[in-house]
Amino acid sequence: MGNTMTFTWSQQRILVLSPHPDDEILGCGGLLHKAKAAGAEVFIQFLTVGHTTDRSSCLSSSPEERHIEIKQVAEYQQWDGWHIAFPGDEYHLRLDLIPRVELSNMVEQESPLSIAKLRPTVVIAPHRTSYNQDHQAVAEAAHTAMRPSNARLRHHPELVLSYEEAADQWRYDAAPMPNLLVELAEEDLDSKLGALQLYATQIHEHPHTRSEQTLRSLAVLRGMQGGFALAEAYHIMRCAA
Repeated sequence: MGNTMTFTWSQQRILVLSPHPDDEILGCGGLLHKAKAAGAEVFIQFLTVGHTTDRSSCLSSSPEERHIEIKQVAEYQQWDGWHIAFPGDEYHLRLDLIPRVELSNMVEQESPLSIAKLRPTVVIAPHRTSYNQDHQAVAEAAHTAMRPSNARLRHHPELVLSYEEAADQWRYDAAPMPNLLVELAEEDLDSKLGALQLYATQIHEHPHTRSEQTLRSLAVLRGMQGGFALAEAYHIMRCAA
């Protein structure tokens, strides 16, 4: 992370693989605002959404409530499109039950926002070290879907990243140090925190990995590591120049 590079976000078509509604904001909400403000196209592929019971202030949430939240966040951040691959409870928090070939085929070619149909220049997926089984399944499916091959026959996104969430360190084999820091302006972080507020069924009071204070603290830490005020951190899977 010792070198600084310039990346032109205005020319990018970005596809984010989000296991559940809110992961895209927790992992890369600041980057999405930064890129969209520069003129990029932003698309979100959600993998699943279903009934959720947790210890948030709302205690539980329905798919209908989550759909409303998605629409609010999509409008707030001005996404160009979004899609849910496996709606309903059958695979919600059970994506690990889907054979990897089926999950990777959805990401690679079957979804309306698949890599083959959308032809994104940037793909951002969860990191495989997440403790959450859905995140692990999506990370591995993304790895398979973007395997090296003849670029004349299969679309190869030029930049493939994995995003981090504050909870990803809760493992014996925690994620290694990220090797890409994306500088954020205050308005980028404000958009990230504002979007999290719109996921009202998912946000928590501090201390929690989905609290505003945690997201701000992580942005400050990653910024300091790059010599910035604020940043988001990523792991590079592919960077073709």
